[in-house]
Amino acid sequence: GFTDHVALGNEEWNPWDADEKNELAASQQRYEANLKMIKYARSHLEQTSLRVQIWGKAAIGLYLWQHIFGGHLEPADGTAQWREGSQKAGKTYFSFLTGPSVVPGYFSVEAEHVVLVLNGREPAKIAYATQWLHYAQTLMETRKIQHVAVVLLGNEECNNAWIQPYLKRNGGFVNLLFVTYDYAFVNEEDIFQWPLGVATYRSFPVVEPSWSMLHDPRSYLCNFLGTVYKNSSRETLMEILKQDGPDKLCWIAAREQWQPQETNESFKNYQDALLQSDLTLCPVGINTECYRIYEACSYGSLPVIEDVMTPGDCGNSSMYHSAPLQLLKTMGAPFIFIKNWKELPAILEKEKKMSLQEKIQRRKKLLEWYRNFKAWMRQKFINTLENSFLPSDKG
Repeated sequence: GFTDHVALGNEEWNPWDADEKNELAASQQRYEANLKMIKYARSHLEQTSLRVQIWGKAAIGLYLWQHIFGGHLEPADGTAQWREGSQKAGKTYFSFLTGPSVVPGYFSVEAEHVVLVLNGREPAKIAYATQWLHYAQTLMETRKIQHVAVVLLGNEECNNAWIQPYLKRNGGFVNLLFVTYDYAFVNEEDIFQWPLGVATYRSFPVVEPSWSMLHDPRSYLCNFLGTVYKNSSRETLMEILKQDGPDKLCWIAAREQWQPQETNESFKNYQDALLQSDLTLCPVGINTECYRIYEACSYGSLPVIEDVMTPGDCGNSSMYHSAPLQLLKTMGAPFIFIKNWKELPAILEKEKKMSLQEKIQRRKKLLEWYRNFKAWMRQKFINTLENSFLPSDKG
């Protein structure tokens, strides 16, 4: 559970320490911590007060379940028609269902509380998401379920007006909304910002940090593999990389057209680029937040982020004023933020002078931060559901 994440996130436990003696002491501590947890869990078994079913009808559901919750799915085959998993966390027993066979009305609803993971990125997806919301509404009206929360892959320009009428605050039935990107309606009461995460729709894996990922020298200072849109800041970036000669030091693979389908070879290339570069360049696309940020974190490659707002309705909410990337900034992401790619040559110069030892320390810090970020998101998600769905004891 979360407690072991936190306990193990403390200074005394260093997962990368090669010194065997420390490793022994650490594993002894872990063993004792786990024993304590098991005892604690047993004594609190009767306190499982919530059963929550998560219906994963968008790829970000896999980021939630496999990356943030560390949950497993059976069968393991990603192309299976039906996949499921379960996990006990906090006072809650979670089950997760996903796959093309999970269709409204054709599976058993085994919990009174439901989290719907939906894609609201474009009209066709919204039409499909709406069918699921209507199904959930029917279950609410017939008292089959009590509460509904939605995790939404939002529109990249934060145009999510279609979901508003479904929220409880506007007379609908949805208690909680977790939504990607810097949606201006985020209030930390019933609307929360949610991380975009890695591109699970391209089968980006859960990456376990290895010794070599931390300690090996990397062949490239930086990488950028992606689409270069006409008249975008990405064109500026390419010019800077070309004129300065760092394109020899950086792994650059630019294309003019976005390709939704990844070939095995292009995906392998991309993973190698992340693993072989100290920095991953993250120019803005339609939105500042992109999968690349989280994917770079997975491989200990530091994101260099173009920190500018993109056109549309994303931006400052009543809670946050540091848009874009409010969630990551609030969580203290140790990234390099720049306002203009003209700042890049100076960053690369500094990079050349860094010792491997300094880079190893930086990778540790990045991987540790990312691990804690996911643990924190998981805990926040669970707490938010429990606070909203459990009856309060104000008897």
